[in-house]
Amino acid sequence: MTFEDEINQTVRYLKPSGIRRFFDIAATRKGVISLGVGEPDFITPWHIREEAIHAIEQGKTFYTGNKGLPKLREGICAYYKRRFHVDYDPEDNVIVTVGGSEAIDIVMRTLVQPGDEIILPTPAYVAYAAIIEMAGAKVREIVLKEEEGFKLTPEALKDALNEKTKAVILNFPGNPTGGIMTREDYEKIVPILKESGIYAITDEIYAELTYEQKHCSIAEFDEIKDHVIVINGFSKAYSMTGYRVGYILAKKELIDMILKIHQYTIMCATTPCQFAAIEAVNNGDKDIEEMFVSFRQRRNYIVKELNRIGLYTPMPQGAFYAFPSIKRTGLSSEEFCERLLDEQSLALVPGNAFGDAGEGFVRISYAYSLDQIKAAIAKLEQFLKDGGWDK
Repeated sequence: MTFEDEINQTVRYLKPSGIRRFFDIAATRKGVISLGVGEPDFITPWHIREEAIHAIEQGKTFYTGNKGLPKLREGICAYYKRRFHVDYDPEDNVIVTVGGSEAIDIVMRTLVQPGDEIILPTPAYVAYAAIIEMAGAKVREIVLKEEEGFKLTPEALKDALNEKTKAVILNFPGNPTGGIMTREDYEKIVPILKESGIYAITDEIYAELTYEQKHCSIAEFDEIKDHVIVINGFSKAYSMTGYRVGYILAKKELIDMILKIHQYTIMCATTPCQFAAIEAVNNGDKDIEEMFVSFRQRRNYIVKELNRIGLYTPMPQGAFYAFPSIKRTGLSSEEFCERLLDEQSLALVPGNAFGDAGEGFVRISYAYSLDQIKAAIAKLEQFLKDGGWDK
């Protein structure tokens, strides 16, 4: 038996992350500017870091209960009530996870069986399709259109539904597009979800980054709430990426099933990080607002500059990514990014890393300092001039 035959065939044929490949290359080169990683450049606010430090100093390094510290679960429920007007019970409806990534994985493994299909609006965060496949289900893509604001339309959702559909993934504000769904947008698809009976898995990790209007969670719609699974975390809103604290909100019957996988694979999220998260969720609203103001300033600047130099870029309504079209260059997304890296030492993410629907675009993160963004724009402008694409 060969090594290839010994390996799980789903894993064997799984594509490596299109994001990591470019940044593994960039990391080996000197002087590269990278606007690729979706990680806030802010240091975690001191009062949050202090709680993690204090927990370690006080010897709070024990296992917690599988669901997470009670005070953290209480804080999460209070936060969702305060910020998004959704009620959840700390004992019945919450699991604290190791980041949003674990949450996506264990939700999918709980829900799907071989032959099930998961509707995935694309371009989409790179992990979704891989996790769906590893869970044994199939991806059914819906292509989100730039001219529709990268929103999920009721027509597209209806067309994608069939007897095999188990759930739809909703990632709004969206990575990589920056698209959002308003209350009015959700009102058009909620009746479809209710009639079909499928689950809505809503990844709301960028919920605190909607610029023109407040985030609306589809969990606010009581008529489908029992079929909504909310995934969120502390990485983006509080600049706590390395703490790896996320959570799942869902009805009790689902939480009980999801908890089984969490118990056997993880046990619990890191204890000092959970204490830091308690401080964040209870006393971090001001930090959210301060970072929000900076991200909005960066968004407005980078979109204006990208359009000025000749890369058409719609104004993203959420998250911290711009998704400019590079179609005028005639290059594929990978060719564009490879040449940009070689010729200007600037690393961006090719749009096709987020699925075939991302071809013809590149993702630019503006979760970087204004100085880095300005330097990157200068390199992009020179690259377009050198290629004759600035006209």
